[in-house]
Amino acid sequence: MVPSGIAPRILCIGIPVRDLTFRVEAVPARGRKANASHLAEICGGNALNAAISIARLGGRVAFAGPMGDARETSSGFILERMAAEGIDTAHIVRMPDVTTPVSAIMIEPSGERTLTIYRDPALWSVKLSESGELLADCQGVLVESRCGVFATSLCTEARRRGIPVIVGVDRAMALQDSLLTAASHLLFASEQVQETVGITDDGEALKCLAGLTPAFLAATRGPRGTIWLNAAGELEETAAFPVQAVDTLGAGDVFHGAFALGLAEGKGVREALRFAAAAAALKCSRHGGGLAAPQRVEVEELLQGKL
Repeated sequence: MVPSGIAPRILCIGIPVRDLTFRVEAVPARGRKANASHLAEICGGNALNAAISIARLGGRVAFAGPMGDARETSSGFILERMAAEGIDTAHIVRMPDVTTPVSAIMIEPSGERTLTIYRDPALWSVKLSESGELLADCQGVLVESRCGVFATSLCTEARRRGIPVIVGVDRAMALQDSLLTAASHLLFASEQVQETVGITDDGEALKCLAGLTPAFLAATRGPRGTIWLNAAGELEETAAFPVQAVDTLGAGDVFHGAFALGLAEGKGVREALRFAAAAAALKCSRHGGGLAAPQRVEVEELLQGKL
């Protein structure tokens, strides 16, 4: 339990990314060029975007995961941004002669994004700090689904201690993925939950996964809201907040971070999902990827119908 008046601490596990974002009228056809109307250099990555969201919503955040060589520009840039957000970076592992991931992202006026990314294969050989150190004073763990190879044992220990483990899924998972059973909550995007089980219906895909994992299961569907399974195995839906979307980059990550914080604060899943939906909607209404995550007061005002 968190003492009254002290914000819960969430451990985020992932691989930070240096994002170069370009605003374009349309993604160019193969072999063609397009002029961008705006360029921004930001930090990103699923867990880092979620960590920024948690920090801005009032949570305490620690980050664990690999980053490239201390001599390179990208890792220094990202660490400066993390420090500015108040994120504890003591458990980031700097890996000599390894490259921090870099992505190039094109964002259309509708907010839709197209991207390419390079991740050095050596990043997955990282060894995290000891679980006792990482989980001390921890009320929640949020992990990128791609990080199972180096994070599953920590997640398993967190669950043994009764700490929620939220997995943000942004790609199809193997049905034998260790995080399927190490997680307490699995948050998919619609496309990824369908690809994972080979079923083209979100609800039926979630029901199929329920036979493979005891975790809470949900799938986000952008403006169509979130579909999820309740404790009785019945499908429920949480509506999205209508906004004029200009940039969807990082919206799912902001949702994951807000949901994890909501759980750590003692919210039930229904309330945590609505809290997360409000945070993600506000993020979509502005440019900047995860760095466009909202402040707590903005989310509360949207929830109260004041925005």
